[in-house]
Amino acid sequence: MSDTAVLGGGCFWCVEAVLRGMRGILSLTPGYAGGDTEAPTYKQVCSGQTGHAEVVEVEFDPEIISYKDLLKIFFTLHDPTTLNRQGNDIGTQYRSVIFYKDENQKKTAEAVKTEIEKENIWGTPLVTIIAPLTTFWPAEKMHHDYYEQNPGTGYCAAVIAPKVAKMRKIFAARYAL
Repeated sequence: MSDTAVLGGGCFWCVEAVLRGMRGILSLTPGYAGGDTEAPTYKQVCSGQTGHAEVVEVEFDPEIISYKDLLKIFFTLHDPTTLNRQGNDIGTQYRSVIFYKDENQKKTAEAVKTEIEKENIWGTPLVTIIAPLTTFWPAEKMHHDYYEQNPGTGYCAAVIAPKVAKMRKIFAARYAL
């Protein structure tokens, strides 16, 4: 039996690339959530006018990776202290956000966020939004597996590759061989 989580930690290419290959992750779908425009396009979302965040819908096996553990990884893979920004990506579409689908996910997300804040890992307060999921819109096909299909592009080489390497080192035991 699988479950899903919808997470926004800046650029969806980064979030997808970091989680790919992790034990218990069954599928990853980049997309958009949290906005008002029906079936938004990448260009529309990048304009900052739709209210959507770039997110990844994560289908996972809770017998292998719990929702709680997935959220702890999420809080490590991006900077949850910068409002509407990840590195040079600036705008509400890059906000740190957890979209929950039910009360259990909401409570778990709130508890993990509180735990991370109490541990003061980041040294400043977290700005991650915890909000109900209304609609998830899959991104255009060109954004699926973007890093794997375009490893030599500037953004992938300069931003995504180091992040993937760092996360694979930190969570080595979680990646499939």
